[in-house]
Amino acid sequence: MRLHADVLDEMEGEGEEGALMASAVLSPPLMGAAGAAATPPRLVVGYALTKKKVKSFLQPKLVLLARKNGISFVSIDVSLPLSEQGPFDVILHKITSKEWQQVLEDYHEEHPEVTVLDPPSAIEHLNNRQSMLEEVADLNLSNFYGEVCTPRQLVITKDPSSIPTAVAMAGLTLPLVSKPLVVDGTSKGHELYLAYDEASLSMLHPPLVLQEFINHGGILFKVYIIGETVQVVRRFSLPDVNAYDLLNSVGIYRLPRVSCAAATADGAELDPLIAELPPKPLLEKLGRELRSRLGLRLFNIDIIREFGSKDRYYIIDINYFPGVLGKCQDMSAYSPTSC
Repeated sequence: MRLHADVLDEMEGEGEEGALMASAVLSPPLMGAAGAAATPPRLVVGYALTKKKVKSFLQPKLVLLARKNGISFVSIDVSLPLSEQGPFDVILHKITSKEWQQVLEDYHEEHPEVTVLDPPSAIEHLNNRQSMLEEVADLNLSNFYGEVCTPRQLVITKDPSSIPTAVAMAGLTLPLVSKPLVVDGTSKGHELYLAYDEASLSMLHPPLVLQEFINHGGILFKVYIIGETVQVVRRFSLPDVNAYDLLNSVGIYRLPRVSCAAATADGAELDPLIAELPPKPLLEKLGRELRSRLGLRLFNIDIIREFGSKDRYYIIDINYFPGVLGKCQDMSAYSPTSC
């Protein structure tokens, strides 16, 4: 079987997610048996995905290319015992129910030779925006390539009337981005708002996370981590908030979503200081650290560069098994959409 780099080359122009996923499937297992032999020349990949994810991911060209490389995709029926299906070399999944997670964990205990992308217990870290960024906050990536950190944030679990006082005590600076605390795989988990004034904060609906808004030149970097492969693309984001906005804007604004064609920033004429990609060594080091800390190998990181700074970056979200690039992206830097 060819190396995953060969497949990536052949997938160029066929859809970025397909290329990235081909790389993941052809990479060494994460949850395989200790000391297992190299991947056999024929792979059966069982997938348990939502209908929307199947439609966006299993494009005909990807299926054909996988078949050429000895990879077969087989649908898993979650209503039937997993032990009665297969056999599988790899299980690819994005179902968030507790029942499925338990089924998958039980199955892997019985079949440790099967690669699972990724362990349900590890994915859990990304289903809560408080725990999502805890690992990032502990990273020490300050070096000559740049500094990576997270925005200051506050978790509110109940009592909306207490939010203004909690924000004042935490010393957070308005405007604030409001995000649902739980990422549940639904559109509601991505309903995000921008709060400009203290009085409007009590109109929000906990449980939620409040993050300080950081001006970033309207550009977001989406960094895709697939095993040891790191790829980064530019996306348009929210415009910066200036002094006029702060003086003349009140209330809470829902962050807009636009068409994917409008969201892509690759190829656009941009200020080089804004559009310059983060240094590759920094992203590779970040990818290694997060793969190790999170126990995942199939995720993406949303990064912004602080406006006016050349090397100060903020991670604002981490997503498991991200959606198709260039086909359905959210414009907001604070709301990546899984299609």
